Amino acid sequence: MAKLTNEEIIASIEEMSVLELNALVKAIEEKFGVTAAAPVAAAAPAEEEGPVAKGPTEVTLVLKGLGTGSKVAVIKAVQAITGLGLMDAKKMVDALPANVKEKISPVEAEEHKKTLVAAGCEVEIK
Repeated sequence: MAKLTNEEIIASIEEMSVLELNALVKAIEEKFGVTAAAPVAAAAPAEEEGPVAKGPTEVTLVLKGLGTGSKVAVIKAVQAITGLGLMDAKKMVDALPANVKEKISPVEAEEHKKTLVAAGCEVEIK
């Protein structure tokens, strides 16, 4: 059997549908006795580690008010950031002030803050 190169494997994966990818992941999990979700969770803290951290390592992103923006745009931004459903995102926006995300890196908080400010709301990082 000829050995496939990384490029050939990637090209093959690019052509797969979501259902085919899901089946592939399950087959790999069964064949090698691993779980696809575990390494992701374990690898996340390693990215945040730096030589010497200045300031807080974990912050909370707080939605303070709607400001001048459209409420619909803010709800969609909150939905995209949190992964909540539409109704849950609306409930969060209606109950201001609200913690959008907790215990996230300051870099991630700044990125999400830009998204929310662009949607037209007031945001604070604690």
